[in-house]
Amino acid sequence: MDRFQFDEYLIRRKILKLFGASFHIFAGEEHLILYANLKAFKLKEDIRLYTGEDMTEEVLLIKARKIIDLAATYDIYDSETNQKIGALKRKGLKSILKDEWLFLDKDDQEIGSIKEDNMAMALVRRFIINIIPQHYTAEINGVEVCYYRQSANPFVTKVKVEYTKQAEGLLDKRIGIAAGLLLCAIEGKQN
Repeated sequence: MDRFQFDEYLIRRKILKLFGASFHIFAGEEHLILYANLKAFKLKEDIRLYTGEDMTEEVLLIKARKIIDLAATYDIYDSETNQKIGALKRKGLKSILKDEWLFLDKDDQEIGSIKEDNMAMALVRRFIINIIPQHYTAEINGVEVCYYRQSANPFVTKVKVEYTKQAEGLLDKRIGIAAGLLLCAIEGKQN
């Protein structure tokens, strides 16, 4: 089964895990197709995506380049071929007020961006109340290719990933899923 063929994914952070983090990734909202594991106590983030919770078949690897970095870059590898397929770079200080990421191709050339919905809502989330869900728009060469929508549930973090029809040929869905996973794992935890 091609796990990267769908137009909608739901990434759900597993609750009640003592150390590290785990994520279930569903096609649509029902069919579990990927499982991700983020180990605790690692100096550099290392997220591995598997075909199931048994973690026998790894399909994608997301690795941070540095230990602590406001403008962190995460390389994305196809685990079967061990080939880099792209990267995601956080926009450092700019992301303190409003989250922004860059899509990089396998040669680290900027090809697009992911931006939080708007500055006013971002500021409310950071400085007043953090229960307002985050929304992001992803663009490649000025074309909207994907939307990320966080759920309003304050106890269970969920991010819905929706690809546009224009995404075909512009954004590798593996990179889009990796972005959704990083948004679920990292963003929204600033305050």
